[in-house]
Amino acid sequence: MNASAQAPPLARHYLRWLAALYGLLLAISIGAALVFVMWPMGQRAADDLAGLMHLSAQTWVELPPETRPAFEDELRRAHRLAIRPDMPAPAATASADWHGFYLRFLERALEARQGQPVVLTHHSGPDAGEWLWTRLDIAGRGIGVGFDYARLPTRPLLALTAMLAAGALLVGLAAAWLARRIALPVQRLESSAAQLARGADPQLLPETGPQELARLAGHFNHLALRVRELLEARTTLLAGVSHDLRTPLARMRLALEMLRLKPDAQLIDRLDADVQAMNGLIGQMLDLARGLDDEPTQTVRLATWLRERAELHRPAAAARGATLHAQGPADLQVDVAAGLLGRIVDNLVGNAIRYAPGPIDLVSSRDEASGRVVIDIADRGPGIPESQLEAVWRPFQRGEASRSPQTGGWGLGLAVVRQIARAQGWQVQLTNREGGGLQARITIAGATPP
Repeated sequence: MNASAQAPPLARHYLRWLAALYGLLLAISIGAALVFVMWPMGQRAADDLAGLMHLSAQTWVELPPETRPAFEDELRRAHRLAIRPDMPAPAATASADWHGFYLRFLERALEARQGQPVVLTHHSGPDAGEWLWTRLDIAGRGIGVGFDYARLPTRPLLALTAMLAAGALLVGLAAAWLARRIALPVQRLESSAAQLARGADPQLLPETGPQELARLAGHFNHLALRVRELLEARTTLLAGVSHDLRTPLARMRLALEMLRLKPDAQLIDRLDADVQAMNGLIGQMLDLARGLDDEPTQTVRLATWLRERAELHRPAAAARGATLHAQGPADLQVDVAAGLLGRIVDNLVGNAIRYAPGPIDLVSSRDEASGRVVIDIADRGPGIPESQLEAVWRPFQRGEASRSPQTGGWGLGLAVVRQIARAQGWQVQLTNREGGGLQARITIAGATPP
């Protein structure tokens, strides 16, 4: 059986740990309240009541007999205490009732004043209700002193039980809410990742919440968008290749049928041209597939390197009526994968030669704001409409309306450029120049300081 199927859900897993943690905190809080607050307060209150009971019995004994009834009435009315003269001692076999820790404190306080064991027992009192009595030895007489149980408005045990019950309920609710809050972003991530694994277009995650979860959601969204772009590019590539290969294949088939009837050198030349065109398309597709290949970096002096690239393109530029000018600071250098950078520059220079005959400038410089090295390839051609500046980066998107590779290429060059740049962490953008023309800018991270 799959181990993941046996594991509990994330919310339940966190619920157990949070409930245990909150339960421990609740127990510690209640224990601290008992030890440091309720226990000392109960002892002090019990000691005060014990002193009042002992003083009342001692005062009753010392008063003249005729004043004792008035004193008893005052005790009952003001303090809910009662005096019972000559109360018999409890039987030797009598056991004390359990009254809770407060009344146990009271018994101990009375024992401290009497010097002998004291037991609180239930007996009827002068008024209705529950009364607790004890026998105190005062001046050789056994004086019973009782108090109405209602004079003790607090119920510590009941309060403790209510605290435990309310705390357990709140612990359960808080743990369930917090566990769900913690697990919900992960559940969303798992659901979206499952959609991505099935090849579906996943729903993007909200980049909110704690910093780590927000960053994780951002990384996943970036991954999902890249996968979406790759899937769209794959569909476009397959559709574009099938379309662009069908035309030369149809011409080649027609030429072969005609060659069966009569050999013709022109037909053979046309076949050769179609084969070369198909080979060019396949080569550019291989370039696109190799766009993510790793290549070791090397230190390049950009001014010299750009002049070398310009010399490579000078014959093609002359054939199209274009002129190339390379310039830049002589000491500007950068650590790059020179082969991959050359493929980007060659594609952009090739596009400039094809679409913008005239002066083409290759300029290297350092951006003052970011400190990064930039390479500009600028021409004075017709430019690109603003609405198309992003679309031309897609495979088989061409600035020239015809489908002929002789006039407009295959539309894969800029797709190769963007893929290589993204893999290397560079930025490539196209902007229209003031006064006409197009400027391609390559921004290279990790430039060697001057």
